[in-house]
Amino acid sequence: MTKLLTKHIHESGCETLNFYVAHGGYSALKKAFKMKPEEVMEEVKKASLRGRGGAGFPAGIKWSFVPKDSDKPKYLVVNADESEPGTFKDRLILEKMAHYLLEGIIISSYAVGIHHCYIYVRGEFWEPVKALQKALEEAYSRGYFGKNILGSGFDLECTIHRGAGAYICGEETGLLESLEGKPGRPRNKPPFPALIGAFGCPTVVNNVETIAYVPSIIELGAEKYLQMGPHQNNGGVKMYCISGHVKKPGVYELPMNTTLRQLIYDHAGGILGDRELKMVIPGGSSTPILMPDQIDVMMDFDELKKLGTFLGSAGTMIVAEGTDIVELAAVIAKFYAHESCGQCTPCREGTDWIYQLVLKIHAGEGTKADIDRILDICNNMKGQTICVLSDALADPMKSIVTKFRHEFEARVVDAA
Repeated sequence: MTKLLTKHIHESGCETLNFYVAHGGYSALKKAFKMKPEEVMEEVKKASLRGRGGAGFPAGIKWSFVPKDSDKPKYLVVNADESEPGTFKDRLILEKMAHYLLEGIIISSYAVGIHHCYIYVRGEFWEPVKALQKALEEAYSRGYFGKNILGSGFDLECTIHRGAGAYICGEETGLLESLEGKPGRPRNKPPFPALIGAFGCPTVVNNVETIAYVPSIIELGAEKYLQMGPHQNNGGVKMYCISGHVKKPGVYELPMNTTLRQLIYDHAGGILGDRELKMVIPGGSSTPILMPDQIDVMMDFDELKKLGTFLGSAGTMIVAEGTDIVELAAVIAKFYAHESCGQCTPCREGTDWIYQLVLKIHAGEGTKADIDRILDICNNMKGQTICVLSDALADPMKSIVTKFRHEFEARVVDAA
């Protein structure tokens, strides 16, 4: 099986520049510098590299939205504010594969005509940011950043910016607000960051994993990269996180035609304690759940969407029989109620209402009307706010309550 980012991950010193260069690192950059910037962008478009932070928007198309003739500076902002429950792939990239990211940053910046990059790192990532800082210092010392990189005439500076622990800053405009020193509250769109982003300037915001795959696309060529995956819109490979009730939780780099069943049983070793599967949260805590009879779905953006859920950040959480679903729903609701920035009323009020109602049911003090009230609040929250944090609770909560209503009804005071 072909691996791109993780092929050397278990080898000693894999995080160092010397190791990276000895195994072909920064050769894609040299190849890119022999191409025109628009040719690099076109290659990424052909590869159908889709955003790996959750939305799945094609990276090359996003780059093309940045105006070429702007008289303002242009920025690349790498979103390393990985905070979605169940997701831990970007942390691994920062700790063990930072040079893939840094090479991707240079190539991406060259393609778009950007001369300053910010890497916005989750505030709690103490060890990952140390590894990233060390890798960046190595890259600067060898001339991969700064003035006239490798004699190409291209200049690029890179700054690491630490976040302050807010989940909402994973949303691209909330991240930009935080980067500017303001509270991390998402902006109304339009205008989109490609036109008015960081400091009022055109900005590309991409996830860590998205940028880290750019060198492989340039090195292999778009066609060969595409062939690693199932079809045109979901080519290549992907970093999948799997946690919960599995024997071998972790990060697995797999082709995007991998099924959920294969991920659980072939790669993660099956269900812990050989219990029966109860449900799956496929793409991080913000995605609607899947039931055991749905796990033959391919883990790509389009196939999961057909089942009413999302690949999201590919933070797959496995839930086995014996799990208290009402308690699990309370844990999810508590997270989103705590992380709402409070800017929009449906989210600020709705997330807390849902949390309080689920707690009430969990305590055996709820009623059947409270179950219906949760669903009603979910319907009224969805699509009514500046960002999608309200949807991030409404979507999974509605699916959990709908598919496991019997477990909620068993806890209420007016149960039959």
